[in-house]
Amino acid sequence: MSTLVGRSADLSLLAQALADAPGAVLLGGEAGVGKTRLIREFGTRADGARVLVGGCVELGSDGGLPFAPFTAVLRRLVRELGTDGVTALLPGPATGLARLLPEFGDPGTNTAEDRARLFELVLTLLERLAEDGPLALVIEDAHWADRSTHDLLAFLVRNLDGPRPVLLVVTYRTDELYRGHRLRTLLAELDRIDRVRRRELGRLTRTEVADLVRELTGTTPEADQLDRVYRRSEGNPLFVESLVDCDGGIARELPESLRDLLLAAVRRLPEETQDLLRTASTGDTRLDHGLLAAVTGLDDATLTRSLRPAVEANVLTVDGDGYVFRHALIREAVHRDLLPGEHTRLHTRFAEALTADPALVPRGRAAAELALHWHSAHNTTWALISAWQAATEAFAATAHAEALNMLSRVLELWDLVPDAAERIGAGHVEVQERAVAAADLSGEHERGIKLATAALREVERLPDADRWRARLLEQRGRMAASLGRYQEGVTDLEAAVRGTPAEPASAERATVLVALARGLLKVSDFAAGRAAAEEAVAVARQAGDAEAEAEARCALLCSIDSSHDPAALLAEADRIEEVARRAGTYSPLLRVYVTRSHILEGTGRHSAAAEVARAGIALAGEYGLGRTMGTSLAINQAEPLVSLGRWDEATTVLRQALDQDPPRSQQALLWQLAGEVATARGELGQAAAALAAAEPAVLGQSPPYYEHLLPVLRLTAALRWAEGDRAAALAAIEPMLADFDSPDRERYLWPGLVEGARICAGSGDRAAFAAIEARAKSLQVLDPVQEAHRLTFTALAAEIHGRPDPAAWDAAAAAWEVLEQLYPLARALADGAAAALPGDRAGAAERLRRAAEVARQLGARPLGERIAELSRRARPGSGTPLGLTPRELEVLRLVAEGRANREIAAALFISAKTVSVHVSNMLAKLGVASRGEAAATAHRLRLFDPAP
Repeated sequence: MSTLVGRSADLSLLAQALADAPGAVLLGGEAGVGKTRLIREFGTRADGARVLVGGCVELGSDGGLPFAPFTAVLRRLVRELGTDGVTALLPGPATGLARLLPEFGDPGTNTAEDRARLFELVLTLLERLAEDGPLALVIEDAHWADRSTHDLLAFLVRNLDGPRPVLLVVTYRTDELYRGHRLRTLLAELDRIDRVRRRELGRLTRTEVADLVRELTGTTPEADQLDRVYRRSEGNPLFVESLVDCDGGIARELPESLRDLLLAAVRRLPEETQDLLRTASTGDTRLDHGLLAAVTGLDDATLTRSLRPAVEANVLTVDGDGYVFRHALIREAVHRDLLPGEHTRLHTRFAEALTADPALVPRGRAAAELALHWHSAHNTTWALISAWQAATEAFAATAHAEALNMLSRVLELWDLVPDAAERIGAGHVEVQERAVAAADLSGEHERGIKLATAALREVERLPDADRWRARLLEQRGRMAASLGRYQEGVTDLEAAVRGTPAEPASAERATVLVALARGLLKVSDFAAGRAAAEEAVAVARQAGDAEAEAEARCALLCSIDSSHDPAALLAEADRIEEVARRAGTYSPLLRVYVTRSHILEGTGRHSAAAEVARAGIALAGEYGLGRTMGTSLAINQAEPLVSLGRWDEATTVLRQALDQDPPRSQQALLWQLAGEVATARGELGQAAAALAAAEPAVLGQSPPYYEHLLPVLRLTAALRWAEGDRAAALAAIEPMLADFDSPDRERYLWPGLVEGARICAGSGDRAAFAAIEARAKSLQVLDPVQEAHRLTFTALAAEIHGRPDPAAWDAAAAAWEVLEQLYPLARALADGAAAALPGDRAGAAERLRRAAEVARQLGARPLGERIAELSRRARPGSGTPLGLTPRELEVLRLVAEGRANREIAAALFISAKTVSVHVSNMLAKLGVASRGEAAATAHRLRLFDPAP
C-alpha cells in the first residue's frame, strides 16, 4: 500500500513526541489495526532521525524470548557500525552487552550488578547514538515481552531524562491483555510519568474504509459493497484487506489465514466455553445474559463459570448485563463452524425463547430478533410475520434503514406464504409503498426508485389505482431528484400532479406541488417553481393542513433570492417554524434550519449560520434523518466554519457526514469543502482525491445544478492552478462566463470570478481576464460578502492592468476582517504587501506580519510560504529571492513568460548552453523538477509582479 489511511493524527503525535524527546509513546491497538504499518510510515517520515525497531518473540505461555527486541536492535547496529564501532560509543568495556549478543565476549556471571550494568550500557548507547540527531527506539509486540524486557523498558523510560533526543515507542496488542497480564501493570506505572504519552489506535471510520478499499483496488467502492466490508471488518484495516479480493470483490468466505487469526484465542479456551460461544454466535451482536441462560438451559452459576474464560481471554467483552464478541468477524468465524443441523436447531431455540419471553431482549428489539431467528430457522410464515412487526416497530423508532431491511424481507418471503396478506393485514402494493417510504427516509434512493417502479407495475389492478400511482410517482420523482436526476424527477412529479385531483383541495396535492416546486428550481425553471410553491401554499391553506402549509411555505421561501431582503426571509422562516412546531411535524422544521443557516451564511453571519446548522443536525438525528437532512445541515455547518477559518472543526463535520454515506448530490458539496481546505493547506493529493469524489456527483446531475456545479468548478480552478496547470484552471472558470438566471447567482459567481482573476493575475493573462471582467460587470452586489469579493476583484483587476494598488487591497482586507473570514483576509494582506513593496517596505512588512499570523493559525502552508518570501523581499537590503543569483532570477522571469532556451539566450546575449546551465541551477535551488514547475513557483510567489 502506498498511502497510510486514517492515521494522520497518530503520525502527528509520533512526530511531535520525537520533536519533544526525550520521552516515550505507548501505542496500543487490537491485532490488525495497523500499528506496524504506522511505525513503518513514521520511520520513512522521520527525516534526520535514526529509527531502530526490535520485536518481542512469543514463546507460548512461558512468556517471550529474553531481551529479544534489544538483541535485534543491537544486531542491526553491529551490522551498520561493526562491533568496534558500537564499543567506541561506550565509555568503558562493552562486555556487558554480551548478554544480548555473543560478539561482545563472554557474559560471565549473572548477578544483579551485571544486570544493572547491562541496563546502564543500553541507556548510554542510546544517548550516544542520539548525539548526531534524534533517535527513535521502537519495541514492537510488548504483550509478548518477558519480564527482563519489561524491566529494561521500565528502566529506560524512567531514566531517559537527559538532553539527548531519544524517543522510546512501545507497541502492544490490547486484545492480548487479558486480566492479570503483567504488561497491564507496567503500562499503568509508565502512564504516570510526565514524559510518557499513551495512545490507542482506533478502528477506521466508514469513510476511511472507503479510502482503504479505493487504495487497494484502484476504484471507488459501491455503497452496498462498502457497507458489507465496513460491517464485517468493523474498520479493522487488516480485516478490510483480507475481505477485499484483488479484483475489488468481497470474499464470501473468510480467508483461511484470517480465520485462523480470529479463532486462535477461541481454540485455547475450554471445550465447554467453546460450545457456549458457538451458541452465543447464533444470537444478535449483543447477547443478554438472561437470554443465553434461557437458550442453553444452564443455571446462572454454570453459565457464568463457562463464560468467564472467554471474557478473560478478550473473546467476549462485558456490556452491561450482556456480552459482545470483541469483533464481529470472531462471531462470524465461530458461527461458520456450526454444522447445518446445529445452525437450524440453535436459531429455533432462540426464536422459541424470545416468543415465550420477549423481555429477554431490550424493548423494541424482540420482533427484529425473532425475524432473524425464524428466517435462519427456515420458518417462512413466522419469519414474514415477525419481519412485518419489526418494520412497524422500526418506523415508530425512526430506524428507517432497519425498517427498509425488514420490509425487503417481507417482500422476499411473500410468494412463499400463500396467505401472506391475511397474515399481516396488508396487501403487496402497500408493503411496497412502505418500503419506498423507508428507502426515501433512510437515503437509499436508488433502491427506493426500483421499489417504486416495481409497485407502479402492480397498481393498475387496484380499485384506487390513481391515488396509488400519484403517491408512488411523487416518491420516485423526489428520490430521482435527490440523486441529481432532476429532469427525470420533474417528469415524474408533473405526472403526479396531473394524477392528483385539484378538487377538493387536499394535503396530498399540496405535498406533490411542493415536491414539483423543488424539482423545478433544480432545473433552473424558477418562475414555474415559484408558481408551483405559491399554488401549494394556497391548496394547503384551503385544505386546512398545517404540515402541508409549512412545507409549501418552505418551498416558496427557497425560490426567493436570499440576498434581496434577508431580514424578511429570516422572519418568514421564524413564522414557518412556529407553524411546524404547532403541527408537530419534523420535515418542514428541519427545512427551516437548512434555509435559515443558508441565508445567514450567504449574508456573512457565519457564526450564527454554523450554530443554527449544528442545532438542526442534532434534531435530524432525533428523527432518524441524520443521513439525509442531517447531511444537508452538515454542509451548512461546515461552510461557515470554513469561512471563519475554523478548518479543523469543519473537517471533523465533513468526515462525520461522509461516514454516513449520504446521497450522492450531497456528497459533492461535502467533498468540495474538504478539497477547498486541503488546497489552501497545500495538501494537493488530498484535494485531488476530494475533487475526484465530487466531480462525478455533480457532472452526473441532469441537468447540473448551479449551486453544486459552481463551487466544484471553483475548486477545480484553484487546485489546477496550485498544480501549475494554468490552462486547466482557466478552463474550469469558463462555464461561469455563460449567462444564466438564478435567485442566488451572485452568491456563487463572485467567488468563482475572483478565483479566475487571481489565476490571470498570477499568470499575467490579460486576454483571458477580459471575458472574466465583462462577466463581473454584469453582476450585482447584494450583501457584505459579495462586496468583499467585488473589492478583491477590483484589486486584482488593477494588478492585471499593470496598476497594483495597495489601497484597493487594504479596502478588501478591511471588508474580509469585518466578516471574520480569515483566509481571504490573509490573502488580501499579502497581496497588498506585494503591491506596496516597491515604494513602502515598512507598510508591506506590517501587512505581512498580520498575514503570517493568520496563515500560521490556519495551517495555510502555500500562503505562508508566499508571505515568507515577500517578507524577505521587504527587509531592507534584501537580495534576490530563493538564493538565486541576479542572472538566474532573470532567466526564471523569462522561463515564467514561456520562453525557450534559444529565445532566452537571444534576449540576454548569452549562449544557449549557458542558459541551460542557469536553468539547471535554478531548478535545483527551487527544488522543482521542470521548467513548468519553476514557472508555477514564480507565479505563485508573485516574484515578477509589475511595479506601479
